Amino acid sequence: MGKMAKILVTGSLGVVGSKLTESLSQRGHDVFGIGRSHSHVENYQRCDIGDYRQLKKVFDSKRFDYVYNCAAEFGRWNGEDYYEKVWKSNAIGLKNIIRFQEEIGFKLIHFSSSEIYGDYEDVMREDVPDNIPIKQMNDYAISKWVNEVQIINSAKQFGTNTVRVRLFNSYGPGEKYSPYRSINCKFCYSAIKGLPITVYKGHWRTSTYLDDMVRTLANIVENFKSGEVYNIGGEEFHTIEKLADIIWDYTKANRKLIVYKESEGMTTKIKKINTDKSIRDLSHKNTVLLEEGIHNTIDWMKMYYA
Repeated sequence: MGKMAKILVTGSLGVVGSKLTESLSQRGHDVFGIGRSHSHVENYQRCDIGDYRQLKKVFDSKRFDYVYNCAAEFGRWNGEDYYEKVWKSNAIGLKNIIRFQEEIGFKLIHFSSSEIYGDYEDVMREDVPDNIPIKQMNDYAISKWVNEVQIINSAKQFGTNTVRVRLFNSYGPGEKYSPYRSINCKFCYSAIKGLPITVYKGHWRTSTYLDDMVRTLANIVENFKSGEVYNIGGEEFHTIEKLADIIWDYTKANRKLIVYKESEGMTTKIKKINTDKSIRDLSHKNTVLLEEGIHNTIDWMKMYYA
């Protein structure tokens, strides 16, 4: 690996951020985290990236070679119910970070989303949004594309150095349930708790096991190519129906809990990924396939929620 770097991880208490912080630290990097909550965690400070003053306190006291911007309000329905928070964290929060980047000059790794591909139904390659008009289908998706345009514009105007990553349906042990989490998390939790779920037919997803995703994300520091954008996702292209079947087969939950409905509106229907670039530049590989990953997630949830 390369030399030790000083790294800031925003949203470091989150599902991906916490695992990424651990992975980077294990590789010998000097990692500092920020998030919106107080915490006893070492090398951590409370800071809402949507608040310029709070962020200034962090950058006034420390210098970083890299910033991983994991901090964001997450999810399509979260973006409807709490849209003020989505726009503050995702759009204003990133803009605040970019302002400091333009001044200080750190390298930024920004977390975008597969949601930016919107209504596109073919294989999602990184250059698709550059060549084909796309309609993002909800506030969360729109905010993530706004982020990417902010980054592109800053690079053109101020020469900032940023890598964008588009994550595809991350899941795995450590993702705690809420109604706004990933569909994998929600279905697993519902099965072990005996809660009803709705399965929308005809939707296809690419699920990515958290440990595989985080390994690839941590590799960016060792091969940072400014201006690049990477899809990071799993190999298996599956229906939501198959996901529910795997979970219900493993948990032996009551099948009557599953309600099937036609396609959900204003939600991307098909997410089929091409990961050639992340395999080439970031040594991305999927070591945990969907069925094993779901089993691991359910086993962890049974212990956590016992």
